[in-house]
Order: sequence, then C-alpha cells, then structure tokens
Amino acid sequence: MKISLELLGRFAVRVDGAEIPAAAWKRDRAAAIIKLLALSPEHRIHREQAMEAFWPDLDADAAGANLRKALHFARKALDAPDAIGITKEIVAFLPDVEIDTDVIRFESAAKAALRSRDAAECEAAADLYGGALLPDDRFLEWLDAPRQRLQQLYVETLRAGKLWRRLIALDPTDEEAQCALMQAALDAGNRTEAIRQFDQLREKLHAELGVGPSRPAIELYERALALSGAQPAAPVERIRAALAWALVHLQSGEFAKAADLAHQTRADALDAGLGREVGEAGAILGLTAHMQGQWRELFRSEFTEWVRKRSAFVPAVFDGHLCLAEFCLCDARGHGLIHESAEELLGVADEAKSVAGRGLACLILGEIARCAGNLDEAERLLVEAERLHVEANAISGRVLVLERLAEIALARGQKWRAARFIQKAFADAQASWLSGHLLLRLQALAVRSATSKEKVAEAILTGDRLLTPGACQPCSMGLRTASAIALAQAGNLDQVDRRLNEAERIAGMWQGGPWAAALWEARGVQRQAQANRIRAVAAFAEAAARYEELGRPLDQARCLAQMDEAQMAVAV
Repeated sequence: MKISLELLGRFAVRVDGAEIPAAAWKRDRAAAIIKLLALSPEHRIHREQAMEAFWPDLDADAAGANLRKALHFARKALDAPDAIGITKEIVAFLPDVEIDTDVIRFESAAKAALRSRDAAECEAAADLYGGALLPDDRFLEWLDAPRQRLQQLYVETLRAGKLWRRLIALDPTDEEAQCALMQAALDAGNRTEAIRQFDQLREKLHAELGVGPSRPAIELYERALALSGAQPAAPVERIRAALAWALVHLQSGEFAKAADLAHQTRADALDAGLGREVGEAGAILGLTAHMQGQWRELFRSEFTEWVRKRSAFVPAVFDGHLCLAEFCLCDARGHGLIHESAEELLGVADEAKSVAGRGLACLILGEIARCAGNLDEAERLLVEAERLHVEANAISGRVLVLERLAEIALARGQKWRAARFIQKAFADAQASWLSGHLLLRLQALAVRSATSKEKVAEAILTGDRLLTPGACQPCSMGLRTASAIALAQAGNLDQVDRRLNEAERIAGMWQGGPWAAALWEARGVQRQAQANRIRAVAAFAEAAARYEELGRPLDQARCLAQMDEAQMAVAV
C-alpha cells in the first residue's frame, strides 16, 4: 500500500493513487494523527507525545482512550484497517505501508540546491514548495516548528537562486528582494518599474502601523525620480518620498524631525489635492504625538483647525488618525473622559457648517453612548453619523459607523441585523485605503454574528487569513478574542490558548482600552469549556470589574451573568 500526502499549501491524502475525499475526515483528530505521523521522523511517534500534542489537559487514561478512538477513525478514513499500528509506546505507520510526502521531496531538493547554489536547481526545488505547511491549522502549536523550518528553507532557496519576485510574493515587505528589483530596473534605465516596486513596498509596509521603507530603499527611489532623461517627478512621487523619510525619523526616535517633515508634506499634499497622502502625513503626526503622550491634544486641535479651514479634507485627516482615535477612545480610564471634548467638537463643526466634521463628532458621541449602555441614544447618533458620512463621501468613517450599529444589534441579540450592517460595510471597507484595518474589525463582528457552527468556522478561517505578519495590531484585537471565544464555546480548545497568548502580548504593547477586560472574559470562557469552573468564576469576575472601571455596564452585566452560571456549576 502507498499513501501519498500533500501537506504544503493544503491537506490531501491518496491511497494507491485514489484521493480520500475531504468529507471522510469527519473527525479532526483522525486527520491530525495522519498529519503528525507524516511529519514525524520515520513516520512514528511515542504515544505520550501524541497525547500531549492533542489532549494536554486530560489524564493519561482519558487521553489514551481518545488516541485509540482517533486511530480508529483514521484507519476508517483511509479504508485501511492495517495501515497504522499502536503499541504501549509507539504509534506508527506499519512497515509494509510506503509513505510519500511533498514535504520530504521539497526538503531533499532544497538542501541539495543550497549545497550547489545553482540557480536552476534552486528554482526547481522552489517549485516543489506548494505553500505554507497545513495553512488551515495555523494555530496548532505542535506545527509551529516544522512550519517555520520549511518556510525558512524555502526563503533560503529563493535567495540562493535570486528568485526575487517569488520572494516578494511570499513576503511583499522583503526589502532585500524589493531593492534588488529596483536596482535591476535602474540598471536597465526603467524608471517606471523602479518607482512601481517602491510603491508596492511602501504600500505593504504601511499595513503595519508606523512602518515605512528603509534608507537604502528610499535612496534607490530618489535615484529613480532623478533618473537622467526622464520626466520630472510628479508631486505625488516627491510627497511619497518625503513621507517615507518622515517614517524613518519616527522609527529612529527623532520625533521633532518626523513631525516637521510630516507637517510640510501634508501641506504639499493638500496643495496637490492628494487626500490619501494628507491622511498618511496626519498618521505620522498622530504617532509622534502618541509616543510623547500628546495625541488627545493634537487630535482636538487638528479637528478644530481642519473643520474651520479645510472641511473637505476632514475625512482624510481622520483616516490618518483612525487607529489612534479608536485606541484612545477606549482609554483605560474610561470613554467618559472625551465626552466633553466630543460635544465641543460637534459645536465647532456646526459653527463651521461642516458636514464631515459633524459626522465625525456624531460618530464619537455615538460610540460613547454605546459604551455607556445607552443603546437607543447611540443608535440615533450613529444613524445620523452614517447619513452625514455618506453626504461627505467619507468612506472609512461610514464603515466605522456601520461597525458600531452592528455592535448595537449584537448587544440586542439581533445577529441577523448585525450581519446586514457588516455586509453593507464590507464593500466600502475594501474600497478604502485603510482596508487592511477595517476588514479586521468587521471580521471580528462576522465571527460574533455567525449563526451556525459551519458559519462560525468559516468566519474564523477568513479572519485567520487576514492576520498576516503586517496586520494592524490594535485593529486585530477584536478578531483575536472573538475567534478564541467562539472556538472555546465549540470545544476546539487546542486553538484557544495560542490565540489568547498572542492577544495578551499585543495588549501588553498597547496598554489601554477594553482589551484587558476582553481577554479576561475570553479566559473565563476557555476555563468554563475546560470544566475548570473555579478559575472561570475568577476570570469572569475580573473581566466584570475591568468593564466597570471603563464604565461599560452592558459588558459588565454579561460577564457577571457568565460568572453566576459558572458559580452554579461549581455548586452542583
């Protein structure tokens, strides 16, 4: 018998050439056993290792019973009762079973290519890499080491073969590859291609808040702009170079230089009518202020100035402040801190007859009312905010309004209504230059509003694909906690701890907002699913206390209800 397995890019199994249909793997653990054996040396593993990988929280007897059950279903899926054996110590494919995997083929070819450093051999080896190892299992901890090892081997093979375009396809932020292609374009006198490569690099790096191209990349870009015999650089090209340098100063801690350059660049972008670049310059100003503890004052003065002088650019300016505005709105000391300022901003917008300014002020006031549990008032303000954002053609702001209306629908138990708001928002989010941020936020709500196990699983998988290395960390927090809670409630506990650990790491870097409370609540759901009810009670109590500090009574009440449920289970 020959069993062939595809593990790179997807999971597929063939027995003597016939592919096992996906529906045959009805039991996740059956497929997991096959995957574990396929990746283990000599396709065998100690039974305790398998038990620890899949059932770390169970005692030996219970884990052993689950292992035997998983092996039964694995053999059944393969339609091969004698394919896998188990003894007191070892689980293994039996000796008369021939195992072939794409992982082994790729590893062998890549190591040979790295020894020879032959470009053609490197390319042939790279062709065998079908994609990340088991991409639909990205949160299973036991797959981390082999996945990272295989991807690193692929990257080394691409570098050795100077396969720069394929390296960029894997990681668009790889500056060595981007600079190599920019240099090749310059050597060929192709100014347009060098500029295109820089714009691609800049665009991808922008997805990660505050990250821009390096000095060498910017210098190559400026060489392209000054290339002899070419048309003079367009204003947008010079402005993008200036924005890149401002980010270099910001990342170096040179806040004054970054702010000065961002101010000048924003003025140039304004004169050129470049709304997006106005927003990007504003984002750099916001970051410099945030890092010095001055963002709230900056935002207030920015709002007032732009509403009164250049109302048409208010949406672009707010786009630049989006992530920081959302972060600071949920300050650890409570949203009530900015209510007075928001009322003042509404007055400024009314005085200036600014549609965009009034829409933004209504959005902030609606969010404050929602957090305070005043759902009817919040809905009234947000419906008005949506109308104003549509009138002002403020795409990102409208997405945020629809997101808040979906939150209200969920608080009322109206998942169907929340789904409608989310669907309306997705189209605008995809059209926005801030799509990478907005889609993360909407996908968190998609997980929460899903009405069946299948839809929940689909929403989580879609969300996981959005959590790329460059994903905005503040905007990803809702998705991370929502997915963890949904998985715990579905009993998929092996994926929960990893997600919450990552969320806690991010929350530690961006301290503030409701994240600590949300994490405690997610831990409570996890402990409840683990039948560790005493710890669940403690986690829900902590979450409720945190929400109370933030002035969020509805969230507090939800956690107290979950705490009471857990306490009743303890008493029983």
